[in-house]
Amino acid sequence: MLSPSVLGYLRARGVEDAEAVTQDVFLALYTRISSAGTAAGPGSPRHRGVTGGLDGAKALVFTIAHSRAVDFYRRRERNPALVPHEPESDLRTTSASAEDLALSGAGAVRLLDGLSEDHREVLLLRVVADLSIEQTAGIMDRTPGAIKQLQRRALDALRNSALLAEQSHS
Repeated sequence: MLSPSVLGYLRARGVEDAEAVTQDVFLALYTRISSAGTAAGPGSPRHRGVTGGLDGAKALVFTIAHSRAVDFYRRRERNPALVPHEPESDLRTTSASAEDLALSGAGAVRLLDGLSEDHREVLLLRVVADLSIEQTAGIMDRTPGAIKQLQRRALDALRNSALLAEQSHS
């Protein structure tokens, strides 16, 4: 039920091999759920089970997914993949890669790319992940009021970006 949303969230964040990371998110969730009863009792500070029913599980899943996306970018910054480009062996007739061409029809992804990291993150968590303001605030380590303001600004920026894109095509 949550897997497609997590996969969409990770893909929109630009995580390579989003399917594997999605699987890792659910393995981490399973580990957290299965160790809750054995690590300590429910009243213990070490108890790490899921509380809050489906909404609590959803918030936990996207907290884990957010952490995995951050980890991906941290690893990538430390170890950038350097690939030599040999123009004479490049047989493409277009400057775009196959992935670029496949995603070129994805207008939403293109519009999100034009937003700041915080704006993109708040929209992904609120719209794609369908999390509440409070859950999003917990994941982004901000207050609910700050999330409301950030979401409003993100939607304004998205609206302006869409209007500019529409005007440039006219």
